[in-house]
Amino acid sequence: MARIKKAQVVAMLTSPEDVEAQFYEALREGNLGKLMAVWAEDEEVVCIHPGGPRLVGPAAVRAAFEAVFSNGAVAVQPDNVRRVHAMGLAVHSVVEKVQIHTDQGPRLGYVMATNVYLKTSQGWRMVAHHASPGTPNEPPELVETPSVLH
Repeated sequence: MARIKKAQVVAMLTSPEDVEAQFYEALREGNLGKLMAVWAEDEEVVCIHPGGPRLVGPAAVRAAFEAVFSNGAVAVQPDNVRRVHAMGLAVHSVVEKVQIHTDQGPRLGYVMATNVYLKTSQGWRMVAHHASPGTPNEPPELVETPSVLH
């Protein structure tokens, strides 16, 4: 597998969607360099893995993903993304479909995650990833419907 230098990755991250695509691609590849290239270099970046502690700063985030990748790549696919973008900040609510291996064979698990992106002088970067504990069933989505139709 070819190594991706951070400088090569920077040019591609021109939108929050680019960052998100590279984040999940890096998880599926187990590519720590590619994954860390999406993160802002700010000491206040935050990552919370399902049921885990709050990791603050790039070094803590890197160490946690090194531990995750020590078990191999993560078979995850983002789905049902809800986006809010405003003035250099983007918040995405994502349903992560994660393939897990059990004694009964491969199964799907679902994790609700929130990804926060900030437009920096180097382009868009992730500043927060917060993932809830997983569930074997796809979580329902309640969408408010207007009470009056015009």
